[in-house]
Amino acid sequence: QVQLVESGGGLVQAGGSLRLSCAASIHTFSSYVMAWFRQASGKEREFVAVISEHGARTTLADSVKGRFTISRDNAKNTVYLQMNSLKPEDTAVYYCAADLSWRRIVLDRQPNYWGQGTQVTVSS
Repeated sequence: QVQLVESGGGLVQAGGSLRLSCAASIHTFSSYVMAWFRQASGKEREFVAVISEHGARTTLADSVKGRFTISRDNAKNTVYLQMNSLKPEDTAVYYCAADLSWRRIVLDRQPNYWGQGTQVTVSS
């Protein structure tokens, strides 16, 4: 059973920063590709960032490149999303996701496991 629990969301002013965390209850965490998605009100869920099993490879959506960073600590079974220079359009529920397949996350956008989400609100 895989459980993902996000934390760190909240209300921040435009230009500010937040760091999201996702704690994973996975026996073999270092075998999983981890990712962040987000869904704004009234919009479809969109891909934000992905990181490979040992952190050697990352990919970010164009809309967050240069502002967001994804990282992981396999010793703590945790993945992070550092968000800087936040904009009102970053307002969304942010979801942590996990899968054994890079392709299923990056190409199919259909990871097997999802967290419950954490709200991020950026005020102008």
